Amino acid sequence: MKYENFNKELDYINDERLKENAKIILNNLPDYFYQVQAASTGKYHPKYALGDKGLIRHVKAAVCIAHNLFEIYKFDNHTKDIIIISILIHDGLKHGFIQDKYSKFEHPLLIAQLLEQIKNKLTLTEEEIKEITDNVASHMGKFNTNNYSDIALPLPNSVTQKFVHMCDFLASRKQILFEFDENNNIIEPD
Repeated sequence: MKYENFNKELDYINDERLKENAKIILNNLPDYFYQVQAASTGKYHPKYALGDKGLIRHVKAAVCIAHNLFEIYKFDNHTKDIIIISILIHDGLKHGFIQDKYSKFEHPLLIAQLLEQIKNKLTLTEEEIKEITDNVASHMGKFNTNNYSDIALPLPNSVTQKFVHMCDFLASRKQILFEFDENNNIIEPD
């Protein structure tokens, strides 16, 4: 199953119902999500996020950042679970529904379409779907416009939207490095 690429990260989700929904969504992401690098040009992400399966490593880094920041940001367990799901899928359609050569600028908006398409497989409430899709839609933060697109992505407004953006932003910084083992799992310091 595709979701097995994120077993450790899925274990951060407390609620079994939400964890099962995350697995379903991850299994419905395109196969390329599990193969490509985090940035089609390689310009905006650290080396660990480049090359084969770089996008997986980028997502794992963002989830790791969130998990660590939960020590100082006191969210309730349900909110933490929604944040983890949002981060796990935030770049799930980075190249569109069918793999395009380059990243699609509007990829944060496509997750809402995917969740609508697979809604009958999910047990998420309308409120949970809205929170996840709003978190994902605004994950680009101030980088919400592009010279090649007429679309302006929403800016993060809520605390969870800002948190998801911060985790993604930090995971894309070249100065913040993570080490990964041969299975693309983060190597924890001793």
